[in-house]
Amino acid sequence: MLKGIPPLLTPDLLKVLADMGHGDEIVIADANFTAATLGRGKPVLQLPGVGVAQVAEAVLSLLPLDAAVDQPVVYMQVSHQPDGWQSALQRDVIGRLAAQGWATPAQCQAIERFAFYDRVRGAFAIVQTGELQPYANFIFKKGVLADALLP
Repeated sequence: MLKGIPPLLTPDLLKVLADMGHGDEIVIADANFTAATLGRGKPVLQLPGVGVAQVAEAVLSLLPLDAAVDQPVVYMQVSHQPDGWQSALQRDVIGRLAAQGWATPAQCQAIERFAFYDRVRGAFAIVQTGELQPYANFIFKKGVLADALLP
């Protein structure tokens, strides 16, 4: 155990977060996500005993989001629902991001399921949780931690 690090962040997940560079993306997915197929050639980590909201909050307590893009957070749009519709879980995750000051709702973009899958193919890693709520899939784009530029 380490001080200040959420205990659900395993050593393997901490290594993935540390290895990611600026602009790399990490997927936090539900239990039904096609992680093995879409994750070929990249780290696929399993956290079966915890939900998406808890994992997202733990990961983002360490991972800065990319301030150089308008929407560093992407989530899977629920099929057969009107544009803008969000599940309770999606609202919960987005609310946690806003409450912590990590991202505003406007910085979170819903994308269609198959477009989401295409985006996952370019991700750095996938974390598959034990979340049973469908469409509970998010992508977070890593930013930078840096000192202010000197003139």
